[in-house]
Amino acid sequence: MLPGGHLLSVLIFFPALGALALLLLRGDDHKYIRYVSLIVSLVEFLFSLWTLFKVPVAAAGYHLEEFAQWINQPPIHYHLGVDGISMFLVILTTFLTPISMLASWNSIQHRVKEFFVMLLMLEVGVVGVFLSLDLFLFFLFWEVMLIPMALLIGIWGHERRVYAAVKFVLYTMAGSILMLVGIIWLYNATGTFDLAGVHTPTLNVPGIQEILQPGALTLAPRTEMLLFLAFFVAFAIKVPLFPLHTWLPDAHVEAPTAGSVMLAGVLLKMGTYGMIRFCLPLFPNASRRAAGWVAVLAIIGIIYGALVAMVQPNLKKLVAYSSVSHLGFVVLGIFAFHNISMQGAVYQMLAHGISTGALFLLVGMLYDRRHTFEISEYGGLATPMPKLAAFFLFVALSSLGLPMLNGFVGEYLVLLGTYQRHWGWASWAALGVILSACYLLWSYQRVFFGEITHEKNRALSDASVREKCILATMAVVTLWMGIGSTFITRRTAVASQTVIDQVEPQRPYEATAPSVSTPHEKGDPASAAKVISSERLGIR
Repeated sequence: MLPGGHLLSVLIFFPALGALALLLLRGDDHKYIRYVSLIVSLVEFLFSLWTLFKVPVAAAGYHLEEFAQWINQPPIHYHLGVDGISMFLVILTTFLTPISMLASWNSIQHRVKEFFVMLLMLEVGVVGVFLSLDLFLFFLFWEVMLIPMALLIGIWGHERRVYAAVKFVLYTMAGSILMLVGIIWLYNATGTFDLAGVHTPTLNVPGIQEILQPGALTLAPRTEMLLFLAFFVAFAIKVPLFPLHTWLPDAHVEAPTAGSVMLAGVLLKMGTYGMIRFCLPLFPNASRRAAGWVAVLAIIGIIYGALVAMVQPNLKKLVAYSSVSHLGFVVLGIFAFHNISMQGAVYQMLAHGISTGALFLLVGMLYDRRHTFEISEYGGLATPMPKLAAFFLFVALSSLGLPMLNGFVGEYLVLLGTYQRHWGWASWAALGVILSACYLLWSYQRVFFGEITHEKNRALSDASVREKCILATMAVVTLWMGIGSTFITRRTAVASQTVIDQVEPQRPYEATAPSVSTPHEKGDPASAAKVISSERLGIR
């Protein structure tokens, strides 16, 4: 075991212990089931916040590593680690889990114990994906995540829930099979499943990344491209990237509110995280060769998702297609191969998780009152429910990228970094910002303004105390991310630059960029991060 403690193992398996505790409770003891689940998820969130103090601000590499031999032959290792990118994705996961539980407090009335067990096990799988540094372990958690999400949709979803769950499973499994083939091929070529490797006085385990470095093991261009595609398609399905997105609207519309929040807020980010962690570092030449085509698909997804969202009569499906558009920005920022756009992609992943998660919460609250997602069934709701209308407008403005709110920071950094590398890509992608304002504001107008055409809407209740607490929490985080973005970007700068260096070791601006060794030598990580995120990253 490396000297990193056991914090990462606790983060992965503490929710599983909570799920086991729930199984010991009586199935009809709904009150204690809900409270135990909420307490477990809140403690898990506090554990995740502890990583902010344990991971240095401006230090490269993985931290809090845990390494143990799991299976001797083939050599499979229990290898965990965290960096500036995965740390915030873990925090996002542990933050949205208790929010999802609170959102389901009264709406889930049947199989309550099983529902909260599935939410906790979903958290186990997702956190494990973000912390795994062994490809076999990563694939294991990737599959663990699939089961509870499919059950959440298939059991507690709406009318066509079984169809949506089966479609979700088939799409994800199709990508998983390709990724498994790629993992097995890499093991046969390198003799290890370990991604980063471990080198200590007592351990010397080379990782796939260093074995694939030039001079050690050189992949033929065609082989590298096929391996890249095996991983990329699996991650593109999860994003989902156009044209592999067709499972997402069905899954969102049929999923319960908590399922939609976790699906949009966290599970989609597993795809973009996989691209950052595996596709780019392991297959840099193939990534550069495929970048143009990936950018085209991302831009099509940005514009297509926004246009389809604009004509949706179903409010929940509108929010689902907005995810296709917003995640297109993330993919574009990743494959622009610029640190600013990479940081923007990571930030957009976090901002989308908060904003779109809040939108699904609001749509779920409307559904609990009217039991329909059809926009035509609403209208004039600002009169009977002004507080809910105010929160909806605030979240919609953050999602469309209003300055001072979280959605602006990620999209701006993506467009800025992409423009410095490919101005044409950024010009086309900017259309998505305009179109997002169109579909979000138009849908808000139709739902909350105008005349009340249905008498049922006059008697609708405004947000309850529980709902106001949930929405106020999401609003505070949204505003904080828009104002205090440097808290996050300072911690993702080095990890983002590491990925870029692995794809393009020689950057054009690095020859004239100031050295960043002085702050490190002085032991001032804050100063180092400032230099990295401004001068070295090309910001003038």
